Amino acid sequence: MRRKRGPYPGDRARAPVPLISRLRQPSRLPLLQVVKTSIAVVVAWVLSFLALGQPLPIFGAIAALLVVQPSVNQSFARGLERSAGVVMGVGLAYVVGAVLGHEHTWVVLVAVVLALLLAWLVKLTPTSSTQVPISAMLVLSVGVVTPGYAVDRIIETVIGAVVALLVNALIVPPVLLGPAHLSVGRLARDLGTALDDLAGSLEQATPTADLDAMLLRARELRVLRDQAASAVKTGEESLTLNPRASRQRRVLEADRALLAPLSNLVHRVVAMTRTLRDNYDPALVDDSVVAGIAEELRRAAHDVRLLVHDREETAARGEGAGTGSPDDLPALTAPLQVVRPDPDHWILVGSLLEDLRRVREELRQ
Repeated sequence: MRRKRGPYPGDRARAPVPLISRLRQPSRLPLLQVVKTSIAVVVAWVLSFLALGQPLPIFGAIAALLVVQPSVNQSFARGLERSAGVVMGVGLAYVVGAVLGHEHTWVVLVAVVLALLLAWLVKLTPTSSTQVPISAMLVLSVGVVTPGYAVDRIIETVIGAVVALLVNALIVPPVLLGPAHLSVGRLARDLGTALDDLAGSLEQATPTADLDAMLLRARELRVLRDQAASAVKTGEESLTLNPRASRQRRVLEADRALLAPLSNLVHRVVAMTRTLRDNYDPALVDDSVVAGIAEELRRAAHDVRLLVHDREETAARGEGAGTGSPDDLPALTAPLQVVRPDPDHWILVGSLLEDLRRVREELRQ
């Protein structure tokens, strides 16, 4: 008897996020980044003072503070954005000061409005868009607008950005491959667990609550997939313009190559779990064809875990090392053949067989 379809798990309204969690990150920034930012600010301050004779080179310090990022590539992009915003803001402040003077406070407000409009017209990035009015406001508020003063502020900003970029690139340039490696491995292991859950529900009668929980866990694989994709992308960005990239890129390429079939398997596993949940019948456990599908799902779970195991074994033993255990060999050997499915379960059996065929294709690529 086909079970009655109920509400899907996870449909309840989510609890509001506490305010304190919006102010804090899940984890602290690396202490090394804090140290490098401090070094960049101090060096930029000293160099700006020596080069320009400015007693308070705040533009250089601010640039150094903002340009040190988790990756060298991000630092380069932030330095360009910061420098472009400062150049436009200082130039606009000089023009506004020359035309309207600087005796009245409302001149600063006019400069801020014009800076926002200018950033909007030229379609600047959010970082540059905020930097233009800030620079214009600081220049008009801190000192008398003269050509020499405006040029000094631009040079000061460039010094701060260049110092921050060099500090980030030369002092242990960040390589963010660990999170990508761990995320891809966790995704593979959880995929194997989800396939084992499917097999278990076909081998013995499963209560409705357990089927709902199984579907919820399968849907959580999408979150793990997105986290793994984001971690791999972050790892790729950390290697861009990084002096240490040549020695680390091979590891990231392996993670990226593995993520592609795992992402496709997530779609298959979620579809199979939902189909089983919607069409489940306790009598399935007595069907010999269904028992064969359960065995194939166990084999698929083994092969999914084997993808990560092979990668880790290769890294540990060296490229080209062989495997000596039967557990290290693929378990999916041949497609399951069905001559005559049960007339009561043929829709479910056919759907599972097709998804299982696609799982097998992904594992064989």
